[in-house]
Amino acid sequence: MYVVLVYDISKDDNGQRRWSRIFKICKKYLSHIQNSVFEGEISKSQLAKLQKELGRYIDENLDSVIIFKSRQQKWLDKEFWGKVDDKTDFLL
Repeated sequence: MYVVLVYDISKDDNGQRRWSRIFKICKKYLSHIQNSVFEGEISKSQLAKLQKELGRYIDENLDSVIIFKSRQQKWLDKEFWGKVDDKTDFLL
């Protein structure tokens, strides 16, 4: 499946440390495309592992993570407004 993951980590209660750990975990599974946004192809089992790893650091009272799922990337229409910085484009 193809997912877009977006997170918002509170700066309260050791938030910078949580943000850093969450960023590193997401980067293991998905491509970093902008600030707190990741996307990429991922299996159901990998997504479950990602959720479990993130669960150790997310403060459910302060932080949020949203996952948008699609069967394939071709079903997702990506459009840029403003500065185009597509970190998922690997063509030279």
